Amino acid sequence: MLLKGKTAFVTGGGSGMGKAISKLFNKQGAQVAIVDWIGEAAAHTAAECGTAVMPLTADMSREEEVAAAVARTVEEFGSIDIVVNSAGVPMAFTPVEEVSLEQWHRTMDINCTSIFLTAKYAVPHMKAKQSGSILNICSIAGVRARPGLNAYCASKGAAIMLTKALAIELAPYRIRVNGINPGPAETPMLSQFLQGDAEQKERDTKEIFLSSVPLGMLIQPEDIAEAALYLCSDLAKIVTGEIVNVDGGRGI
Repeated sequence: MLLKGKTAFVTGGGSGMGKAISKLFNKQGAQVAIVDWIGEAAAHTAAECGTAVMPLTADMSREEEVAAAVARTVEEFGSIDIVVNSAGVPMAFTPVEEVSLEQWHRTMDINCTSIFLTAKYAVPHMKAKQSGSILNICSIAGVRARPGLNAYCASKGAAIMLTKALAIELAPYRIRVNGINPGPAETPMLSQFLQGDAEQKERDTKEIFLSSVPLGMLIQPEDIAEAALYLCSDLAKIVTGEIVNVDGGRGI
């Protein structure tokens, strides 16, 4: 029960890594606000958890929806001790000249601006308690670029530097800020990085992603959840500003 008595606000909690994090944190004693832009997905995750969970629907790129979700969490649970920014969007391999400005903005908004917005509205509650933990799910693509993932790599690189900037800014308030760089993860999002039909995507997943991981395995959502548990618990009470690669060696 490493998170007993804590309240966690998990974005992207309806699927993949966010879902695994929500379930593990709840199992470890936390009250969890499970936030997703698809309300049904958040509700399904909540149904798979124990008690003290609350599904919320919010587009994390919209300031008013983020503010409302944070306020509702504090109203229901009394505080926010942990924020996990797991919401993210992929990008299929696209030459830079074919990327629309709309696609660029959407990728940056969900993968990076959302981190700023959750901090803006959750940090005041953490400052009042002089404690807190923020964890950002970044990507190994933020430090190791791939051709055709221009907007995605830029958004994740920005997320990494925002993590470090917030860590140094919030350290005087004993608010820790860390990040995780997942490698290729076996989630519904993975195939969306690829072009082609379902059969081709399955073939390319093995050839492109699996072959790039030295340990020879795709990362599982539970692998990310377990690393998140460490970073958000008191086991890591002196750790801040760190970006942990959970990538099977992809970043070497």
